[in-house]
Amino acid sequence: MPWSQPALVVRCILLLMCSEFVRTGLLVSYLPLMAPHLGLSVGAVGLLFSLHYLADAVAKGPVGVLTERYGLGRVLLLGAVLGSAMLWLLHRSPSVPLLALLSTCWGLCYAALWPGVMAAAQHFARPGMTARALAITSVCSVPPIVLGLVGVGQLMQRAAPLGLPVLLTAQLAALVLGASVVRLTLPRSEQLAPTAQRRPFRERWGRVAGLLPAALAQTAAPALLATVFYPLLARLNVHLSQLALPVALGVVVGLATLWSASRLADHTHPRAALTPGLLLLALTFFVAGLPDLKGHLPLVTVLGGLGYGFFIAGWNGLIGRTLPAEYRAAAWGTVMATESLGTALGPLLGAFMWNLWGQPGVFWTGTGIFLLVQGYYWSVQR
Repeated sequence: MPWSQPALVVRCILLLMCSEFVRTGLLVSYLPLMAPHLGLSVGAVGLLFSLHYLADAVAKGPVGVLTERYGLGRVLLLGAVLGSAMLWLLHRSPSVPLLALLSTCWGLCYAALWPGVMAAAQHFARPGMTARALAITSVCSVPPIVLGLVGVGQLMQRAAPLGLPVLLTAQLAALVLGASVVRLTLPRSEQLAPTAQRRPFRERWGRVAGLLPAALAQTAAPALLATVFYPLLARLNVHLSQLALPVALGVVVGLATLWSASRLADHTHPRAALTPGLLLLALTFFVAGLPDLKGHLPLVTVLGGLGYGFFIAGWNGLIGRTLPAEYRAAAWGTVMATESLGTALGPLLGAFMWNLWGQPGVFWTGTGIFLLVQGYYWSVQR
């Protein structure tokens, strides 16, 4: 494994996976379907969802500072406790204001999870394996998110009484994992070499700020499809089940590419993987914008798998080389908060382009965004 303390990092990753499964399953699948039985309106469910994710996005940077001061493990455990409390209170007829407060507090503590786990994965990465360590960590979150979104939804439609026990079991696992890493701390600035402590603020954070425009843009591009995905399928006369094989092919290609691309990023420079990744993603969106997308689906998914395999390896490797070690969790939080902003803006831009120019407008906007990001990296490199 690419970590010097694999047991500790694996527990952190499992905590992230369980937490993402519960959060996605609860807020996206379980609550909307169970709202009438819980005495909650659609507006109340939307409020709980928005408050949680907004608190998570806004607090990522500041909470990163708190984890460095009070210990990462304690904040992660508190987040698991609040998630458990949310599940426990739902079926005890609490008031909407109480649930809203709890959802917000859960989001504030949850904000430490992603930056903290990524910072731990980077801190304990073996020399020369940082890109691989970070790429593996980030990819591990995808299956539980998909399972929470699709699996819990299907379970609720076929065997609704099992929904809550499944979520409670996963949250209990998160609680146990959180307790197992409660003493986890990452080094603070005063624990590092004196030269790191003396570096001026501008030097430490200037390079982080240089990542933020690209972080905003590259999350906005995939999010273009968020609001137009199902209208696009309807226009193409494509059923969701018809995407299973092409998407599976893209996933296999992406996973196969990820490891070799991560080795390339570690052994040379992250831009050696990031540049082909961005160009392949730009090509993917360009091909998807052409007529007869239905006939191009296998090509689009293969190109997308290749592109994301290179991109994830290069982007994580670049962050690993850029973030200041003495404020790693806070810096991760800052970058991820910016990525969340891009994810929030993408659906609005995608809907606007769909109304103006339809399918080509959405996908070719994505092509333009990826090319702009690559141009930005070239200008910074020069």
